[in-house]
Amino acid sequence: MQDTLAYYNNNADAFVESTFEISMEELYQEFLPLIPEGGYILDAGCGSGRDALFFDKNGYRVSAFDGSEAIASLAREKTGLSVQHRYFSDIHESSTYDGIWACASLLHLPLVEVPDAIGRLWHALKPDGVFYMSFKIGTGERIHNGRHFTDADESIAERWVQDLTGLEACRMWRTDDRRPDRDDQWLNILLNKAPASPEKLTTGGKDHHFLPKLCQAIKAADRIDMAVAFVKTTGLNLLFPDLVGALQRESDPARIRILTSDYLDITDTGSLRKLVLLHDHGAQVRIYQSQGSSFHLKAYLFAGYVENQQMWGKAFIGSSNISRQALQDGLEWNYQVDFPPDSGYLEAASRFDELFQHPNVVPLTDNWIDEYEQRRKPPEQSVEPGSDEKQEVPTPNEVQQEALEALDLTRLEGYRRGLVVLATGLGKTWLSAFDAVQVGARRILFVAHREEILYQAAETYLRIKPNSRVGFYMGKQRDRTVDILCASVQTLGKETHLERFDPRHFDYIVVDEFHHAAAPVYHRLLSYFAPQFLLGLTATPDRTDRSDILSLCDDNLVFEYPLFEGVKGQFL
Repeated sequence: MQDTLAYYNNNADAFVESTFEISMEELYQEFLPLIPEGGYILDAGCGSGRDALFFDKNGYRVSAFDGSEAIASLAREKTGLSVQHRYFSDIHESSTYDGIWACASLLHLPLVEVPDAIGRLWHALKPDGVFYMSFKIGTGERIHNGRHFTDADESIAERWVQDLTGLEACRMWRTDDRRPDRDDQWLNILLNKAPASPEKLTTGGKDHHFLPKLCQAIKAADRIDMAVAFVKTTGLNLLFPDLVGALQRESDPARIRILTSDYLDITDTGSLRKLVLLHDHGAQVRIYQSQGSSFHLKAYLFAGYVENQQMWGKAFIGSSNISRQALQDGLEWNYQVDFPPDSGYLEAASRFDELFQHPNVVPLTDNWIDEYEQRRKPPEQSVEPGSDEKQEVPTPNEVQQEALEALDLTRLEGYRRGLVVLATGLGKTWLSAFDAVQVGARRILFVAHREEILYQAAETYLRIKPNSRVGFYMGKQRDRTVDILCASVQTLGKETHLERFDPRHFDYIVVDEFHHAAAPVYHRLLSYFAPQFLLGLTATPDRTDRSDILSLCDDNLVFEYPLFEGVKGQFL
């Protein structure tokens, strides 16, 4: 090693000049995307400082060192950076750098010293960091032009890195030497360190949100139990997509149980209506009727199984109710209990089972919500973080506002049916909900041919009309006494089901994907009902039978805003 350092000290000028301008762009593209913006990079064995300078100019924080004192001095002059004179044996940092770059540097160490140097650098790398190093292709040690080289191939490199603690991924690939007078091949090695194991305590605030941990646990769990003093629509909206996703898994839907309360009348009715919608997806939702007593639980329990059927459990016990502030940026402490090894999870799960069967606990229904809405007197001032949150009512965008004006005008002209064409992404369902409010509709029917569209429509309508009863008419579900009915055309379109409704039962009917309306099942439904207004919606009306479809809406094309216009107007 001393001979190699002597070589570089004696030939520093020539070495720096011959390597400083070499383009390493392809390797940068492999390394830098894995470093966080403004991350801290160690250029270990930096040579001319070429790479350290590139990192610095691209906004990264950089430390650089080289074992040759002469080269370190020239690199300082060349780059203006504080390049240190250090050896690999001087590396004692711990979890300091987001990235470590050891390009063609470790190869000058004796073979016996390489694993220790890699270990030192690895220890200096932060969790979730990335470590790049390179060696010339070969299988041993050699002396060439007064320098010592340790060459490596993939099998040698694998032995060096296989025991690194927290190694999450290792990628190796070969490249040709970038210098025009060389025909060597290089082995490139890129190591990813696993993220740090999550802290037991989530403290909230801007940098330590509780929400990501909950969402991650929901996605991983087979059993999900939540018990909270209150639920706000603002918070439930944040969890709802992941909860629905867990219930709709094709292979193994999750079992979800949610328990909240009427304590202090803080839980808003909009969130309760949405919990009923979650019940329609398959969740069990119950209410603890406090009857003047307190109910201060904030507990989230998750469980699943690993490949050998060993059960795992995770509990979060703390201060967060289901509100936006409590889940996102409020200062809330929630402590994580993991089983195994901590049996505290099992105790919490057992207590939840008991509480779910408590005499004060009742199933959540639309009737219960109606009664609660009548007697509810929420506190005039906030009693806990997020307790006074209110979900902002969405408003129409410019295109939807134009369409609403056109719909209002068409009704003034005497039309009772109309077709609206909006490109996908412009919010057809939102438009229909806004228009239903505009006409003051009391009972609404939303018809589509796919369940996922019906579920999405139900969520949308609850955002616009949060105190409405929402139900479904599809599969085995046959809700009738609701304000908004989302119905499968395949089910409701059958005569035996149509006859269960008076033709004038619905004030306002929406038929989504109206380009399918030429089918007989649509004809039966459209011929049977006589609402105050029927709205057909489509994004793709250009069919050979377009005139037939339009005739089902009394030949009334109310409004059209196709894809090109959406892009041109920067709405898409």
